[in-house]
Amino acid sequence: MDCHISLQGADSLSLQGAILVYKGARDVFASWHEATAGKGTAPQLGPALPLSTMFLKSLAEGLGSNLRTELLPPNVLVRTPDTLVWWTPATSRRMFFSQFDEILGPLSGRSFPHPALVFRVSGRELRIRAISQSKRPDATTPLFVAPYYNTQENGLVCQGSMRSPEGPFVNAMTAWEDAFFASEFTHLWGGGLMCQHKQGVAGLWKSVEEAKGFPVRLLANAWQTLQEFVGRDCD
Repeated sequence: MDCHISLQGADSLSLQGAILVYKGARDVFASWHEATAGKGTAPQLGPALPLSTMFLKSLAEGLGSNLRTELLPPNVLVRTPDTLVWWTPATSRRMFFSQFDEILGPLSGRSFPHPALVFRVSGRELRIRAISQSKRPDATTPLFVAPYYNTQENGLVCQGSMRSPEGPFVNAMTAWEDAFFASEFTHLWGGGLMCQHKQGVAGLWKSVEEAKGFPVRLLANAWQTLQEFVGRDCD
């Protein structure tokens, strides 16, 4: 399991202590141990101290302290210390394809219509879904597969050489969008139904290059609501 920590602004961390959990056949016990460090030596854990309700409350508040107070723009759907979810209306954006792609390579750099999208950033992980209507979704809104190269059927984006910004911060939303669309779309990633076009993802984007809007009828159902997308665990 990989663990990523994103800090807003310059900060330094020092070991304060550790909670040790003991489990028997029927009972569970936890104790707090303060950390002490001598000059040039590794930190040492002190004697066990009982955990109090007040201590646990202050610990929980401290763990969430990196979520600063801020005014959220109207396109933000969910904001937690670990996750940011927002949506974008249907619009036109440039797309870049590999020069070795016989179908889409000649169209690289041109503008294409895109459906309304939902972005989810958790740590450094990016997932994307499409929606059929260009309006703010709610918890029950059905989602569709985002029909892009470098993206799995479950919405996970292969970032590769993509210049991804740091963390799930509100002021980085535009940077995440720009990083995704400025990257080179090179390959299908994983299996599954990515769209309803008979010629797949390549045929889809070739057919919509000169269209006035994205044909949402060609989106593949993700069989997932916004609530499920927001609350899902990582694969």
